[in-house]
Amino acid sequence: MEVKAKLRFTRTAPRKIRLVANMVRGKDVNEAIQILSFVHKKSAPVLKKLLQSAVANADQKKTVDIDTLYVKHISVDQGPTLKRYMPRAMGRASEIRKKTSHINLVLDER
Repeated sequence: MEVKAKLRFTRTAPRKIRLVANMVRGKDVNEAIQILSFVHKKSAPVLKKLLQSAVANADQKKTVDIDTLYVKHISVDQGPTLKRYMPRAMGRASEIRKKTSHINLVLDER
């Protein structure tokens, strides 16, 4: 039985989150939480919280054994980009793109 959790509009670039997401793909839930606790990246606490949310969703369903869960699928997609402008020399302006991400997580029983 699959359990899903979704996080949308995270203010971190998808490329940066994918570095951490690749570390936990296919791992058991307990091992993944352990890994995310010790990774020194901005997106690690965000992914850890999403993973714990998915485990809580599984606990609410009461049809899944939490100890046998593993990360079946995790995808990081790009969300809308916030466009901001910074003043530059000689009256010009340069664009700054602040990227957002959507994270989809699927847990399954092993």
